[in-house]
This record gives sequence, C-alpha cells and structure tokens, in this order.
Amino acid sequence: MDDWRSRLESGAAGFLGGTYGITDDGEFIGVVRFDSKESAERNSQRPEQGEWWAETQKCFDGAVTFHDCNDVVMMLDGGSDDAQFVQVIQGQLTDPGKFHDFMSQPMDMLHTARPEIIGGTVAIDDKGFFTQTVAFRTEAEAREGERREVPSEMQEQMAQLGELMTDVSYHDLHHPWFETAPAR
Repeated sequence: MDDWRSRLESGAAGFLGGTYGITDDGEFIGVVRFDSKESAERNSQRPEQGEWWAETQKCFDGAVTFHDCNDVVMMLDGGSDDAQFVQVIQGQLTDPGKFHDFMSQPMDMLHTARPEIIGGTVAIDDKGFFTQTVAFRTEAEAREGERREVPSEMQEQMAQLGELMTDVSYHDLHHPWFETAPAR
C-alpha cells in the first residue's frame, strides 16, 4: 500500500481514501473509496495499476475477493482516520432497498446510545452483498458500548435491521490504517 500511495495515488482520479487492516486470523481487508463507479473503473484500467496489482497479489496466500459497490451510505460522521479500532461487517441483504432506506435515516438515537462510534460507511453491491465499516475511538470503548443496554425503541429498530441480513460476518481491525486523498 505504501508503494501504491507513493507511485500511483496521484494518478488515481477520484480516489477518496481507504480503510485497511489485518484481522486476528490473518485476513487483509481493504475498503477503498472513489467519488464514482466510473473513477474506480478508470483507475482499474490504468496499466500501472495492473502492474502494481500483479506484484501485490503475490503477497496473498489465496484468492482475493473484490466487491464493487456503487451504492454507498455514510453513517454518522463517516469514517475517521482518528479511529483506533474498526469493525467491518459483511453479509447478504434480503431487501437492499429497505436496508438502504433504514441506513439513510438520521442516526441521532444511535449517536446518543453509542457515543463511542465515530461513524462509518455501508457499501452495497448489485447482488445485495454489503460491507459496513464502523469506526470507534478505541476498542475498549467499543466493547463497553456493546455491553451497554440501548433504548427499547432502538432495540426494535436493530431487530428489524437484523431481519434484513443473512450470512453476517464480523472482522475486527485492531490496528487499522487509513489513507485519505489530499485535497486537490
């Protein structure tokens, strides 16, 4: 990633940033953001990007999975380079439209009940697979917040949200790193 940043980032039109980390079981996760699907596709087509990826993929022990998502929702204040802990949640949606509508609502109650959540993003692909990043100030605060009882109305909303998701997996990034594109 350092090589990409130093050699390729300046030519990646529309690159906004990325959240990266390695889980306890050695899985690398990178959530990369562009300003549009078209910008991401143009970046993928650059010869230097292809050359970089040909070398980079040798660092992985197995197949690499990509999820191109054109439907992205910001949660609270979005991601934050100040986060010391990020949880990545992935799964399949039974009704992407309902999920999107739910995630687009004001999150005042969540912010009040879980102030340790800085924000996050939710990206949904064309087949309803989602990747959500949730940025926390610290892991200790995140774990404390998980144990805290939330208002009954919020519990109901979370239960309804849970009914829209299947095959959910959680990936903890204890030492995340971030890349935010410089202002152009």
